[in-house]
Amino acid sequence: QVHLVESGGGLVQAGGSLRLSCAASGNIFSISDMRWYRQAPGKERELVARITRGGSAMFADFVKGRFTISRDNDKKTTYLQMNSLKPEDTGVYYCNCDVWILGNTDWTTYWGQGTTVTVSS
Repeated sequence: QVHLVESGGGLVQAGGSLRLSCAASGNIFSISDMRWYRQAPGKERELVARITRGGSAMFADFVKGRFTISRDNDKKTTYLQMNSLKPEDTGVYYCNCDVWILGNTDWTTYWGQGTTVTVSS
């Protein structure tokens, strides 16, 4: 089994910064894409950023220039650095990874439990 554990959420004022972390553990052979999603109250979950194993990153338009994504393959961890936070960034942030488990024959996608980010105005 694979577990993804997010951390780093909290309450911050508009204009502030937070750094989220997502650590994967379990019987992992390799991790491909690692992604961050978010879900605001009453809204659907949306993709925020994605990073490939090789480090190529993409961002949703609403966070470009403010958020960065990185990963440490040895630690099986991805990070989301969030700067210039806005009240509309409030929501639960979820980590999502494509994992190859030892003994499997295909990639499996896992989700973390989420970490809450609240940005006050």
